[in-house]
Amino acid sequence: MAEESTPWITDVVVNAQSIHILGSGLNSTRPAHQAIHDLDQRGWRLVPIHPRDAGGSILGRPIRPAIDDGIIPEIVVLFLAPERAKQAVTKMLMQYPQDNFPVIWFQIGALDEDTAEMLEQSGLRFVSEDCIVRYIIRNGLHPNVKMNSSSWFRQISDEDGSGCSVWQIFPKDAELMSTQLEWVGDLIDLEQSHHTIARYIRSLQKSDETLLETAMRLT
Repeated sequence: MAEESTPWITDVVVNAQSIHILGSGLNSTRPAHQAIHDLDQRGWRLVPIHPRDAGGSILGRPIRPAIDDGIIPEIVVLFLAPERAKQAVTKMLMQYPQDNFPVIWFQIGALDEDTAEMLEQSGLRFVSEDCIVRYIIRNGLHPNVKMNSSSWFRQISDEDGSGCSVWQIFPKDAELMSTQLEWVGDLIDLEQSHHTIARYIRSLQKSDETLLETAMRLT
């Protein structure tokens, strides 16, 4: 891809509120981890995804094991090897309707011919052969609607043998390592996720309180 900006890509990026980053874990030497640092403070809701490191956090953003059912991402960035990227795309093709499909951004080296053909045959737009961080920085982009980092939540398995799960809330700047995770997410995830735990928390909301107040009350 050429170094200059591409109008449709710029339009998608500045109008997105969230950027989901697959492969972004706790290893600070990996580009996917560094992407959170590079895009910090620019205004997007950055959503790191990493199965092994889920439950930890990067700059106060909780690491999810996957994108929950019910969450419709706007941009999904793949910091993955081609075979794993292909698996992720195949899952998304089954998970999201074509008229509400996220823009998939393949970091350099993540896209193979089979995956590109699969997306092209489906009539879906994607980006490859460019780095989303470099694209945003060199074009001076910021989202049209900025999303401030918010408190986030996780439910973990008991660590004392009691058999009880533990519901926790953390401030937006909490830095944590991964743990025995049952669910993790921020307020948007809590509002939209179809995960059993998120739905259960919503079911406990009282008529006179916000969902955030419910989540805080249950800790």
